[in-house]
Amino acid sequence: MTVADPRTVVTAYVTAVAEGDLDTVAASFAEDATWEYPGDLPISRVWSGRTAILEDFLGSAGALFAPDGRPRITVTNVIADGEQVVAEWTSRGSSRHGHPYDNRCLGVFTVRDGRITAVREYTDTQHAARTLFADE
Repeated sequence: MTVADPRTVVTAYVTAVAEGDLDTVAASFAEDATWEYPGDLPISRVWSGRTAILEDFLGSAGALFAPDGRPRITVTNVIADGEQVVAEWTSRGSSRHGHPYDNRCLGVFTVRDGRITAVREYTDTQHAARTLFADE
């Protein structure tokens, strides 16, 4: 069995998020993966383990958007060097408060044995606070 290279793993993951392919999203992460989200928002912390990342972090994000405002994800750049992959994407949607959400995101992914083992995300958390957490 051939293991996909890190760039392919991350590109497939982000594409799966954009397309709502939850099986591929789940299969992209190692069981002990971590995701670090910046800032001081209610979701800002290091999420540990595939289940926490998928259900508690990524899964809960849907509640932040209007039912017809789920974010559209577009990959704008991917750079890979060994097991490190830097992916840049835009996320555009409408918050549950009706505010337009238009954010640029960047993730530094670590990929080992064909699975994402760590992500450090960088994004405009002030924009997220104003649009997604307006009532907090």
